[in-house]
Amino acid sequence: MDTDGQRDVHRLHCLVAGASGYVGGRLVPELLEAGHQVRCLARSPAKLRDHPWARDAEVAPGDVTDAASVAQAMRGIDVAYYLVHALGSGSGFEDTDRRAAQIFAEQAHTAGVRRIVYLGGLTPRSIPESKLSPHLRSRAEVGQIFLDHPVPATVLRAAVVIGSGSASFEMLRYLTERLPVMVTPSWVHTRTQPIGVRDVLRYLVGSATMPGEVDRAFDVGGPDVLTYREMMRAYASVAGLPRRLIVPVPVLTPRLSSHWVGLVTPVPASIARPLTESLRHEVICHEHDIAQYVPDLAGRPMPFDQALALALRRVREAQVVTRWSSASVPGAPSDPLPTDPDWAGGSLYTDERRLSVDVSPQALWKVIEGIGGDNGWYSLPLAWAVRGWLDRFVGGVGLRRGRRDAERLRVGDSLDFWRVEEIEPGRLLRLRAEMRLPGLAWLEMYAETDDEGRTCYRQRALFHPRGLLGHAYWWSVAPFHASVFGGMARNITQAAAKGLSAHQSKSGPRRARRPRLRPRARR
Repeated sequence: MDTDGQRDVHRLHCLVAGASGYVGGRLVPELLEAGHQVRCLARSPAKLRDHPWARDAEVAPGDVTDAASVAQAMRGIDVAYYLVHALGSGSGFEDTDRRAAQIFAEQAHTAGVRRIVYLGGLTPRSIPESKLSPHLRSRAEVGQIFLDHPVPATVLRAAVVIGSGSASFEMLRYLTERLPVMVTPSWVHTRTQPIGVRDVLRYLVGSATMPGEVDRAFDVGGPDVLTYREMMRAYASVAGLPRRLIVPVPVLTPRLSSHWVGLVTPVPASIARPLTESLRHEVICHEHDIAQYVPDLAGRPMPFDQALALALRRVREAQVVTRWSSASVPGAPSDPLPTDPDWAGGSLYTDERRLSVDVSPQALWKVIEGIGGDNGWYSLPLAWAVRGWLDRFVGGVGLRRGRRDAERLRVGDSLDFWRVEEIEPGRLLRLRAEMRLPGLAWLEMYAETDDEGRTCYRQRALFHPRGLLGHAYWWSVAPFHASVFGGMARNITQAAAKGLSAHQSKSGPRRARRPRLRPRARR
């Protein structure tokens, strides 16, 4: 409060409905960074615990279809963000969206909320609402419900949002990465105006402080108008994939193409179907009035290629921050979040091993930190040598680099054809592959303590394929993982149990590989 008892317009109390969703989970930290207080309305508050901002925001359990819980969450709120839609909940999602929006608008009015901010879909103005796809029709109807109610509303209408986790972007990602040759529906020629998630968030945050008399919808989009075909080819270029051959086939109806998308991508059919039905509509901005209230910055809104590069984390030499990197948190709005759906973020293959061992974590860590170089990799030395020879044959680094120090590692050290990406002494060693691969690969080794107080060795091999060749590579080597990675896990724990470390004896790894040795237990 100000000294005169009036609310501070620069520090607002914001409610975010849909904080566990794609945009909501990224909006909350932006609002906090802008100095606002945030309350999240969530059906499952536990889903928000993994967010790095969880301790800085209040969580109100509730559902937008339950008037009582919405009324409770609205108390003391200045700006209410509605980032919810029932897409994927079944054929009745339009009715659910309509009912929820009406409840939200009514309770906002009762609670004296200053403004409702809603992110909807960009719709073609030349087509009657009744002729729109169910998905776009519902988004338009929800926006109109907020505009028809007494509380001033800001309705932002966006087309494809470019960022890891966006359903439309994930469809674009998977189709382009997995299909070097695509027989596609005619909607690949449909024009759209994509926008980067960072610009969407900037407009959402800026909408909180709009003048009270503003009560309208705004078209928001990036500077580029592209067809889906052009976006697929741009994706392939930025991702370092060969040029994609795209052959449109008019006989593929939106319904048939949704089955095609469901077959090729992991995006659920309940989401893919209404989205693909919407792709037949050309959606481009007809005005840019939002700049009157949220002024454009230099280079913003950003071009498609730049938004795409950020979504793929290929700007300059930026480290890939991913949801599978357990020791990291997202560093930018375009990064994946812990609450993003499992099908978001691109394909990820994982081989995970876990063994308990009757030694201290320090003894286990000594073996982990001594791995590689002259000390070996604790399984099938000939297989590792062959892989190194193959890598050098195709111009890679091979195994010739060894390691800097026989006992200690630090971030940035080369380790054969790996690079030390992260190290938490006594707990975690993460290596990033620098061998020639059709994708990105990591190897993680942990010394942990389980719930029963036992020392546990955990090992994860991770592979993010690039294109169809990347998927083929993973499945071609998968049959050998039990021997390579399974043997490594067994022999590392056995070496620790015997009080050995790789640097103590070059023959240590070989002795640990004897078939008669078994781990004490598997968890």
